[in-house]
Amino acid sequence: MHPCAKCATIQKTCCQQAEIVLTVGDVSRIEAYAGKSREDFSEYRAPTDPAYAEADAGDPNWLAYTTRPDGTRHVLKRQENGDCTFLGSKGCVLPTEVRPLVCRLYPYTYNEQRITGSDEEYCPVSRVAPPGLTMLTVLGMSADDGERWRRTLYEELRAEAHQRTPNSRIGH
Repeated sequence: MHPCAKCATIQKTCCQQAEIVLTVGDVSRIEAYAGKSREDFSEYRAPTDPAYAEADAGDPNWLAYTTRPDGTRHVLKRQENGDCTFLGSKGCVLPTEVRPLVCRLYPYTYNEQRITGSDEEYCPVSRVAPPGLTMLTVLGMSADDGERWRRTLYEELRAEAHQRTPNSRIGH
């Protein structure tokens, strides 16, 4: 069983607790793969966790990139039980290269300049990984893939932020 599927049975995964921010690119990739319209799987809403609305000193542009002037963000919808709309019995039903970029990157931590480490806050590591292994190892995550996804995430976020506020100084 895939580690993410094991986590899903424990009910403590990123797919069940985190609010997943979407880029326009994420939405396009999901629409093309799933044959659904964006309204079926995404919405604009204010963060339900106040921590998501706070500025991050390690990533000063994150809020500007992800939050609209009305305080809402483009996020994945959730099922009635709180699970991500794409969480199935065996984990995520989307192929890796279709998943939202922030999902692909987890549990890497990152900012606009680089990958900064990993944080397994939403991973019950001790219940799904052999002793001494990290989730990055268990998931077989490549640093090269992580960097590619981080770079793509910020390219897409910057492009969207500049479309919202064409004369802004974001990212300069």
